[in-house]
Amino acid sequence: MNQGENNFMKEAIRLSIHNVESNAGGPFGAVIVKNGEIIARGTNQVTANSDPTAHAEMVAIRAACQSLGTFQLDGCEVYTSCEPCPMCLGAIYWARPDKLYFANTKADAAAIQFDDQFIYEELAKPITDRKLFTRQLMQNEALIAFTKWTESLNKKSY
Repeated sequence: MNQGENNFMKEAIRLSIHNVESNAGGPFGAVIVKNGEIIARGTNQVTANSDPTAHAEMVAIRAACQSLGTFQLDGCEVYTSCEPCPMCLGAIYWARPDKLYFANTKADAAAIQFDDQFIYEELAKPITDRKLFTRQLMQNEALIAFTKWTESLNKKSY
């Protein structure tokens, strides 16, 4: 790891520690870097914002995209104090940064009661076997939007 990578990870870790010390939320921090500069920071704000999606990575991704005026993070690197959960990892893939670095592992998080393993297991199951009741409704009606998207000449592909 080079000095720049270390400094960016130190900032993500500093944010995670500060978040706990200030009683603002869970022990997670993230930074997004472009061209050697931090362009966005995020901390876990789930309880502060009553938002289960306000994980550090999600907060940082939203801020970075807003700052860049785009929905993709081409040329960016994500540094996060902990291995991303399934939601955040999915968002990171959708944002398409060039690199992802993390400090603590998902096993470390599980050891302090932030265990995402059940989500990984649920996603691997057929819909009918999942704990969350799920049923498909009105597919034909919903396909109209997909048809319109396919035929649209004004869409922004991503």
